[in-house]
Amino acid sequence: MPEKLTVLVPTRNEEANLRDCLESVKWADEIFVVDTFSTDRTLEIAREFGARVVQHEYVNSAAQKNWAIPQAANLWVMVVDADERVAPELAAEVRALLAAPGGPPAAAYRMHRRTFFFGREIRHCGWDTDAVTRLFRKDRARYPEQWVHADMNVDGPVVTLRGKFDHYTYRSLDQYFEKFGRYTTWSAKDLAARGRRATVWNLVTRPAARFLKMYFLRLGFLDGAAGAVLCGLAACSVFTKYAKLWEMQKGQPAPE
Repeated sequence: MPEKLTVLVPTRNEEANLRDCLESVKWADEIFVVDTFSTDRTLEIAREFGARVVQHEYVNSAAQKNWAIPQAANLWVMVVDADERVAPELAAEVRALLAAPGGPPAAAYRMHRRTFFFGREIRHCGWDTDAVTRLFRKDRARYPEQWVHADMNVDGPVVTLRGKFDHYTYRSLDQYFEKFGRYTTWSAKDLAARGRRATVWNLVTRPAARFLKMYFLRLGFLDGAAGAVLCGLAACSVFTKYAKLWEMQKGQPAPE
């Protein structure tokens, strides 16, 4: 018998994304939506797809997923964010793994993402090599305790799949800046936890280095205006997280 799969989808006010996301994973044995008290139609849409829905207070992405993973009904779990779609070739690859005699041989699997920014696929800027661990045995993997960009710690081998996620990021600058404050605060907290300091050197050079690396070394200029905007926003994000770290060093409490 094939191994059964739970797809875990964290949500908060994702009515614009959720239907397409769930349509791409409706083949899973269980769809498990962990919601942070949405006020739009997120829960209604989830239930249309027969998802199991629970609500839980959000602290950060890693903590939310670590809370949810042990509650999955099946041994194998695949985490899919609401702004992601499981492309058909990836779905077929995952289903073949689950159907293999003895189940998937690795403890976890990584997959690359095709990422879209303002509706355009970003083929450079370093985003072309983006890969995340998302399919795993729930007893062999957990997210590390950090605020942002936490990739999984896995007890056992990790294999990279050929198929890809489609990742639809920001559709507008308003949407980007709505999240900008939270993510830069969380990044500053992660820097502080690692003992990093907001020196003048870091404040001046790190944003410029991020732009130069993404735009020139990672060929972001080939992505046209979207690439220029993306690289500029990335540099702005680096400056802001170090500025917030500087504020924290001065004894100001980090905003929640």
